[in-house]
Amino acid sequence: MSKVKVVARVLEDDHLECRIDVDGGKKLLLTGLTTDVDPAVEGSGVLKKNRALLDNAWALAKFTYLKVNLASPEEQENAAKRAKAHQEEAEWIAELAAAPGAVSQRGWCSSCFEKATHNKVERPTGQTPAYLCQKCGAPTLPCADPRCDNMAVRERGRVRIPRFCAEHRHDIPSFKNTDLTIEGLEDYEECFKYEQPNLSRNAKIGGSLLAGLAVVGTAGVAAAPAIGGALGTLIGGYSGAAATSYGLALLGGGSLAAGGLGMAGGTVVVAAVGAALGGAVGASVTNAYVREDKSFRIEMLKSGSGVPVVVCNGFLSEGSSGWGEWRELISSRYPDSPVYKLHWGAKELKDLGILGGYASVKVAAPAAVKAAAMSATKQGAKKLLPAGPALLFADLVRNPWHVAKSRADKTGVVLADLLARTKTSRFVLVGHSLGARVMVIAAESLGTKEDGPKLEAVHLTGAAIGANSDWESLVAGVDDAVYNYFSSNDKVLKYLYQAAMGGQRAAGQVGFSPCPAKLINIDVSSQVDRHSDYYTKIKLR
Repeated sequence: MSKVKVVARVLEDDHLECRIDVDGGKKLLLTGLTTDVDPAVEGSGVLKKNRALLDNAWALAKFTYLKVNLASPEEQENAAKRAKAHQEEAEWIAELAAAPGAVSQRGWCSSCFEKATHNKVERPTGQTPAYLCQKCGAPTLPCADPRCDNMAVRERGRVRIPRFCAEHRHDIPSFKNTDLTIEGLEDYEECFKYEQPNLSRNAKIGGSLLAGLAVVGTAGVAAAPAIGGALGTLIGGYSGAAATSYGLALLGGGSLAAGGLGMAGGTVVVAAVGAALGGAVGASVTNAYVREDKSFRIEMLKSGSGVPVVVCNGFLSEGSSGWGEWRELISSRYPDSPVYKLHWGAKELKDLGILGGYASVKVAAPAAVKAAAMSATKQGAKKLLPAGPALLFADLVRNPWHVAKSRADKTGVVLADLLARTKTSRFVLVGHSLGARVMVIAAESLGTKEDGPKLEAVHLTGAAIGANSDWESLVAGVDDAVYNYFSSNDKVLKYLYQAAMGGQRAAGQVGFSPCPAKLINIDVSSQVDRHSDYYTKIKLR
């Protein structure tokens, strides 16, 4: 095989370039600004037409910039690792693209989930075959099930274990039904009925592959710069170049050989592009999430003729079935509506049990925050300062609060995907605490889908999400309004949330800012003293 060299450089005035040189004279040059979604491309046609190669090369250039321009050493280190991974993937794809063969076959691609022609690459005798999908450019090979005509993702190096297609790995229920439509939310389990056996489980590799969310596919990396910016705006509240940098920095691990974006950020990133909802990528993300979160389910509390209402608890919920605290609050406002309860993140919410007891006492000093953090994480006492940021970046992935927050973001995306699959045209979303965060993410994700269902209204109580951002995306798909019920007396948000979020204030404590016309802050401080009071002390508008 040919030798390949891929090098990215940061030039003056935030200009980037990435050069690809292959033995034999094939070359490729990508140039552009750090904020450009797609670069200008010059060079060999056989390389230029491979989208996966272009995507990984441009992502390499982006992360080369980020690894010296992000704020903290930890963020820079993470960006450096991502740059190296994209470089290795670009080298691998360029090597394959430069050696086209004469043999091809058609089949569903486990990377882009499209039916495509896959061209076999010329490789030395004795090496495992490799193909390239002619739609997304991803390396593939035939599914290890000899009865299957579909194509599996082909990772770099020797193939040491059988590689199965997305159907036989249960990444998706079926290639033909990734855009499955259901009558109503009560039929959500139809989205998880598989047509083929899970052969990867039999090969004892399913769990490790799922952990990386390899299912997102190389086609997902195609939108990396764009969706990086979307994530930066959606979650971080940034705009422009800052949004792109922040969003790209949050792209998770995942198998880059499969173009994975990772569960840590990939679910939110991918679904920030509305086209993913209700489609193939949305199906892969939703299936991966449900396999990861065994507690996820949607319970129908009552039927009715009105606009369906979906309610979602936060970290003070015990995850039990039935109405719980919701009956009076919802029934008095939406008496004729069918009502659904979203169950999620039992493990993560259990790890936040310290907050339940914390919410029941009156906290008068930051010392109590320190005590709570000590219970939440073994390193809490070392990392938490009485009046400063509670946690350092390196500790975020291990801290129960941030793990639960990440789970809430993923749950919001999955809910949006399921809502987008129904034939129902309108919904009402109601959430408390981290459950309110779930509903914010769901609403923002749905707002990016032009043909998705509309939200009649969104009600947020004690919302555990940052107060300051560009909230136009939150109200984009809402007909009436987003109502945010907040209380300055909410000590869970006032102390623990601020500590865990480095001083950031929650919308459930101070209200959203700025407020578009359809975002309405409602101060209920005179009624709500504790984080759990919203259920019984307020009425929905």
